[in-house]
Amino acid sequence: MKTLKGEPVDRPAVCFYELNGLDEDPDDPDPFNIYSHPSWRPLIELTRERTDRVVMRAVPFVDTLPDPAEELTTRRQWIDSNGSRMCRTSIRAGGRTLTRLDRTDPDVRTVWTVEHLLKDEDDLEAWLALPRAPFSGRPDVGGVLAAERLIGDTGIVMIDVSDPLCELAEKFEMGQYTVLGLTRPDLMHRALEKIAEVRMPRIEAASEALPGRLWRIYGPEYASPPYLPPRLFAEYVTRYDAPMVRAIHKHGGFARIHSHGRLRDILDHVAATGCDALDPIEPPPQGDVELSYVRERYGRQMVLFGNLEIADIENLPTGQFVGKVRQALDEGAAGQGRGFVLMPSACPYGRELGGLSVRNYEAMIQTVDQWNAAG
Repeated sequence: MKTLKGEPVDRPAVCFYELNGLDEDPDDPDPFNIYSHPSWRPLIELTRERTDRVVMRAVPFVDTLPDPAEELTTRRQWIDSNGSRMCRTSIRAGGRTLTRLDRTDPDVRTVWTVEHLLKDEDDLEAWLALPRAPFSGRPDVGGVLAAERLIGDTGIVMIDVSDPLCELAEKFEMGQYTVLGLTRPDLMHRALEKIAEVRMPRIEAASEALPGRLWRIYGPEYASPPYLPPRLFAEYVTRYDAPMVRAIHKHGGFARIHSHGRLRDILDHVAATGCDALDPIEPPPQGDVELSYVRERYGRQMVLFGNLEIADIENLPTGQFVGKVRQALDEGAAGQGRGFVLMPSACPYGRELGGLSVRNYEAMIQTVDQWNAAG
């Protein structure tokens, strides 16, 4: 919290991003729980004992009015011949049926969208015409408060929310989405406004019920180069995310923008949201800007989270990886700026964790201690 407030700290914060030592349960027998493999246990223990944990939580709503679109929606789940969990969602929209198919593999902690819900502009028009209920209900803060009690003073809870662009973009195959974004800004804004109309009052209510927390807003990368030009980032992200940030600030919260990949040409638009933090600031070649560049120009406004690439954790020899850690600390934590959190861009998602990855995670902690001791 001192880092978020721009106050002095005893050492740079170190976070393993999605790994928090609370949600990874090695004893859960669920066949889709990758953390049950013994290779994960040392890293889970290291996360609990040595990192500044940031536990991500959504805020559900209760006592809401029924969603009329749910009456038009059916879902079917099954396990296929390869042991993957399949889920098909079908929505009757006007004279057509919109369908989506998702797949979860037992050895990979992610969900693959095999078939996207919207295939063309006509599908989007049908989705736009679906009925919707007005905002109602109240935020259920129990999950956030329970997590805060469990982690105590070893970290904080971060409220996790997608922006309108993320919800819209994920309904399309990437190629179709980028064509739509470039050629039909009128349709894009109609869809983004429909999403924001429901999302904004929820964020305002959750911010009031849970004041002073860190939030992560994910989705802006869908409008970053090379997918869309910077002018459309301003249109599709800044225009809709800035009100989210203001709602979070209204009750003393902190807003962190999440955007992978290339940042150089959109940093002004990111800053224009009024956000307090940015992640994961990937180093070249995954990104296109050095951490020192971001810190020099935007570090007084934003706490910088990053600047380690997950591929380096999994593949670089530890000696070389330590050099990357030191460079990130030199560029992010030294000199003037609001604050810095050393953090990778993601985490491994396979069932069996390689020994090199564990050693490199350990090296992150050791290197921070050595760097801090050296002054």
